[in-house]
Amino acid sequence: MTSPGQEERTESPEDIRREEEEAARAEELFYANVNEFVTERLAYLLTPPTPASGRAWCPEWYRHAQALSRLDALWRAWEMLRFDSALGMSNWWLHHADPHWRALTDPVTGPFAHCADGHRVPEPLPLVTPPDGLFVDQRRSEARDPFALD
Repeated sequence: MTSPGQEERTESPEDIRREEEEAARAEELFYANVNEFVTERLAYLLTPPTPASGRAWCPEWYRHAQALSRLDALWRAWEMLRFDSALGMSNWWLHHADPHWRALTDPVTGPFAHCADGHRVPEPLPLVTPPDGLFVDQRRSEARDPFALD
């Protein structure tokens, strides 16, 4: 018996099992890791920069922290968006692949900018150590905002 406004469920055990399997599949990764994604899919989807383009790519992409982070983000976005048959891949291209590829291959600010003639170890940002006490460990519960006006 159903309440007013509710329909009686007529799903078979097979329907329920199929829905559960589809939900479980959504949490499974198609690729084991970012390297597998890059070598088995991305390498065939994106066009390598030509010398005339001025853009840069490093075959040792995994040795560049920014590249590894961006490519990992591309892989994870692809893994989630592949289940959206309507707009998933369009969103992946527009909001993930295209902007990340432009940033990765940027000849001035991209992580491969100095690798035109082969891999070069990336230089970290220059930093000056801040004064003691300026920053506190924000993971501790007694931490307070050092910039608060008390």
